[in-house]
Amino acid sequence: MKPAMEKWVAGGVAVLVAGLLVAGVLSLDRPVHAAAVAVRVPAPAGIADLRQPGVMHARVVFAGGCFWGVQGVFQHVKGVESAVSGYIGGSAADARYARVGTGTTGHAEAVQVTYDPAQVGYAQLLQVFFSVVHDPTQLDRQGPDRGSQYRSAVYADDAAQRAATLAYIDQLQRSGVFAAPVVTRVDGGKRFYPAEEYHQDYLVLHPDAPYIRINDLPKIEALKRQYPALYRDRPRRVATLSVR
Repeated sequence: MKPAMEKWVAGGVAVLVAGLLVAGVLSLDRPVHAAAVAVRVPAPAGIADLRQPGVMHARVVFAGGCFWGVQGVFQHVKGVESAVSGYIGGSAADARYARVGTGTTGHAEAVQVTYDPAQVGYAQLLQVFFSVVHDPTQLDRQGPDRGSQYRSAVYADDAAQRAATLAYIDQLQRSGVFAAPVVTRVDGGKRFYPAEEYHQDYLVLHPDAPYIRINDLPKIEALKRQYPALYRDRPRRVATLSVR
C-alpha cells in the first residue's frame, strides 16, 4: 500500500463505521477499536519517585500506533507541558511521513512528552500509556494501522525511566490483566525528529474526522473516565512550536 494512503484507506473504513453509527447499528458506547485499549491496569508498584531536586522538566518518547491519538491523549494529561508528534528510531534523512509510512526506515510514529515531575509522576504516565493510549499486546500494529512504524515502544534516555518501564512491564505480565503478552520495546539513545506541521495537534484540529472519531476520541473519554484526577479538559497544544 502506498504510505501516504494508509490512513486514508483506514479513514475510508472509518467512514463506513461512521455510517453504521448514524444508522444506529453501532454505538460509541462500544467503540470499535478503543475497547481494546480502555483497560484498567494496576498502578505501578515499587517504582521510586523519579523527581530530582531542581529538575523542572523531564522527557520521554512514547510510540503506540498513529501519533495523532497518542499526542491527543497526553495533551489532556495534567502536568504535561508539551506532546509533539514525530519519528524515532531511524535516520534524519528518513524522518518524513512518506518515507516512514513504508515501514522500512526503522522509524516509529511517536510522541515526545515533556512534563513537570512535580505535577505528574513518570509512573502515572506509564499507567496512562499502557491503558488508554494503546494496546501494548499488538505487535507492529494498532487498531486499523499495520507496520513496524506503529510498534509499541518507550524511548527513555534516563536510566531510572528505563528501569521503571521494564519493572512495570514485568508487573503487567505477571498481573494477567492482558490476555496476551506485552510486546512493548524499551529503548534509548535515539534521536527524536518532530513530524511535519500538519500532523501537530491533529486530533484537536480535526475532531470530526472519521478516523479520529472512531479510533482516538474514545481514548480521550477513557482518560477522563479512568483518571479524572489527571484529566485536563483544555489540551496543551503544540501551537507555535517550531516544527517542519
